[in-house]
Amino acid sequence: MALITHAFDSLDAYTAFLNHESIPVLKHTVKELQAMREQEDSINGRTVAALVLSDPMMTLKVLMHIEANRRARQNHDITTIERAVMMMGISPFLREFSELPTIEGQLAAHPRALVGVLKVISRARRAARYARDWAIVRHDLDVDEVTVAALLSEATDILCWCFAPTLTQQVYEMQRVDRSLRSTTAQRSVFNFSAKELQLALVHHWHLPELLISMMDERQLGNPRVSTVQLATSLARHTAQGWDNPAIPDDLSAIEKLLHISRENLLHRLNVPHDAAALLLAAGGNPDGALPVG
Repeated sequence: MALITHAFDSLDAYTAFLNHESIPVLKHTVKELQAMREQEDSINGRTVAALVLSDPMMTLKVLMHIEANRRARQNHDITTIERAVMMMGISPFLREFSELPTIEGQLAAHPRALVGVLKVISRARRAARYARDWAIVRHDLDVDEVTVAALLSEATDILCWCFAPTLTQQVYEMQRVDRSLRSTTAQRSVFNFSAKELQLALVHHWHLPELLISMMDERQLGNPRVSTVQLATSLARHTAQGWDNPAIPDDLSAIEKLLHISRENLLHRLNVPHDAAALLLAAGGNPDGALPVG
């Protein structure tokens, strides 16, 4: 697979490059899919979906495949992975995704980038867990849709680590040197565009379901589902290094407002360590100051 070694001048150039590359997935995902093929008679769709949802890039590949192979008579979007597996059938699904490139293979010569991308994947998983829990609290009509949208919230960061490791390291180094530097500012400085701008361009280019795209678009924060995804992404980022980030009280206030629950109840749901919880209980926070992230 090729790598991006210098910034492109347009979003179209980035989408064209990525459109010609096969998106890699975690090595663990490939091994588990191969193991499932050997015992597919005893595997159910929920088990397959759970594996896919542990890997943001595998989730993206499945949604892209469903859209690319959409039948003319299919007049509704597939917005969850379990539905995608059911529509394809387990055996065809396992055959289709039997040979996949891996993130570990792609970044074999870039060990620091591999560490970086694994951290982002961990962050995306945490955002998905938060969003799923809060969607349940909100009695959302389809919790799985919200979960998928949150899992994909870091998709462009992951792709940048995979296909532009040197440039992405520059972004993170700029923020390490200047902790007040917003990620969007650093990204535009290195890539000419922010990750969010590139993400919206990519998901539209790949024709992902509009419902999922809308939940990744912070311009639609008036929608509770969008707020759920954006706040989950924000809190996952701010807690990546622990619970002492100064932005966390604002996140918590916004989440309390969204879910209509107390700070104590929220901290309990988040399994915040006791010492950190005591400090956060006493902290204030501006519910309108938590968003946007970056």
